[in-house]
Amino acid sequence: MCGITGWVAFEADLTTQRPIVEAMTATMAERGPDESGVWLDRHVALGHRRLAVIDLPGGRQPMRADTPAGPVVLVYSGEVYNFTELRTQLTGLGHHFRTGSDTEVVLRGYLEWGEQLAERLNGMYAFAIWDGREQKLVLIRDRMGVKPLYLHRTPDGVLFGSEPKAVLANPRFRRRVDTGCLRELVGFTKAPGWALWRDLHEVEPGTVVTVDAAGLRERTYWRLETLEHTDDPRTSVARVSELLTDVVARQVVADVPRCVLLSGGLDSCAVTALAANELSASGEKLRSFAVDFAGYEENFRPDELRETPDSPFVREVSAHVGTEHQNVVLDSRALMDPALRRAVVAARDMPIGLGDIDSSMLLLFRAIRRESTVALSGEFADELFGGYAWFHHPAARDADTFPWLAFQNTYTADRTTPLRPELRAALDIGGYVADEYATAVAKVEHLDGEDAFARRMRTSSHLHITRLVRAMLDRKDRMSMAVGLEVRVPFADHRLVEYVYNTPWSLKTADGREKGLLRQAVAHLLPRSVVERVKSPYPSTQDTGYALALQEQAREVLAETDSPVFAVFDRAWLHQVATGAAEAVTGGVRTGVERALDFHHWADLYRPELDLV
Repeated sequence: MCGITGWVAFEADLTTQRPIVEAMTATMAERGPDESGVWLDRHVALGHRRLAVIDLPGGRQPMRADTPAGPVVLVYSGEVYNFTELRTQLTGLGHHFRTGSDTEVVLRGYLEWGEQLAERLNGMYAFAIWDGREQKLVLIRDRMGVKPLYLHRTPDGVLFGSEPKAVLANPRFRRRVDTGCLRELVGFTKAPGWALWRDLHEVEPGTVVTVDAAGLRERTYWRLETLEHTDDPRTSVARVSELLTDVVARQVVADVPRCVLLSGGLDSCAVTALAANELSASGEKLRSFAVDFAGYEENFRPDELRETPDSPFVREVSAHVGTEHQNVVLDSRALMDPALRRAVVAARDMPIGLGDIDSSMLLLFRAIRRESTVALSGEFADELFGGYAWFHHPAARDADTFPWLAFQNTYTADRTTPLRPELRAALDIGGYVADEYATAVAKVEHLDGEDAFARRMRTSSHLHITRLVRAMLDRKDRMSMAVGLEVRVPFADHRLVEYVYNTPWSLKTADGREKGLLRQAVAHLLPRSVVERVKSPYPSTQDTGYALALQEQAREVLAETDSPVFAVFDRAWLHQVATGAAEAVTGGVRTGVERALDFHHWADLYRPELDLV
């Protein structure tokens, strides 16, 4: 895993701009702590930070292939899991390899197949190729969007990077945020291409972008297609089991220490069991890690989201499959540290406001990175197999909006409440969400003869796979790469996604259970207690002292009379929360305070021009 960045300017000589390109590259040092490289030509500059995972001495970048018509140069982030098969195929076509890296396979694959290389790759990746033969830049992002890639168009070319901070490091980019930019931050529809900053866009998953002197062109090489499912229930379960086994076998391949993220839920436990089986064949014992809070299990209080603590299930699965397990136990005081919040905001490049859910993940990954470089995760299973509560809650399921926004409990609230009234009116979040929903639904294809319920559930599945999961993947990528940890996502394999998406809802909920299809596919691997466990979200601290710390930090922000926070947030609202009872700082109120505090640090770190009402 790595970080990439670059600058193409067809009306400038970039060979004189090395300091700027090096500064852009340096912003991603955490993504690639092992090596740094820059390559410049007249109209192009490429930067790379490397996290060495495959062929440690041989995968250095930028990687160059010289041809009679000019150089072809690659900067690459990610992993291609079928690189061994592609290497064999390319060798048969006459290519010679100097390294054992998947990076060189991608480069040689481009030389052989051009942009059509994209369709042949299985993996998570975002890479850029400068083709000196045709004086063009080619950007390719993986089908599911596991690896990030951002793009800014300039009058004579583009700036790009794995993260916005790489583009922001170029003085040609103006750091502006206007009212339109904030709508998605508040609305949370995961609108395609949105990147918070004005004139910065996220390259869409499954997309090839080509830039030359004539302009910019995009080609979609993969999209979620609707196909008839013809397998019977038994065959469907067997096929899911077969695909998962193959996916995990591919994704445990690495030349560095590996582990799994073991939460005690069905998804991560399934990945753990499959990975343990794969490694045991070569006599290797799998390492597993889980996050926990000091005193959490002993003092656990069931709530609407979590019926049980994770630790008992983690211990049972670790013993069942034979992992070498370590709990990363966090002290609540560490979660309250403003420096940690600042690190999270810097990692995510925006004020998300998830609080201890993000900060605890960063601390977890820091601890794991001391022992491992690659970790496998159960992310994406809930979106794919229908695990979230709102898939099954009639009011949320049947609402004509995004189900995760329609779902209501004591933890949800109007996300606009903490905002300045004038800004709230200008944003018109209700209208924005309605427009985005209509756009998203229009992209869903249905089969002839599908009844109303089948159409509803197909639409819901499509929204989760093409919208919500991208936010989850981005979170996991940012938190892990902020410490140089590569997290792989077996459930995001496009073959599995294509198959499960087209499986009828009645099969996905076999035996009347959420994720019933997955439960049946992995039942032979796991203890019955885990197979039957109800979904439990990522844990959040229940320490009452956390709310008091939020209030104290909010009062510090209120003391700054000219804080840019109050260009967005209502000072009276924040004052009321900061000086009121700590017991009231829960649910949506707590989220609002978290977002205000995040915004405080974000504005200080990035110094944006705010063009707001």
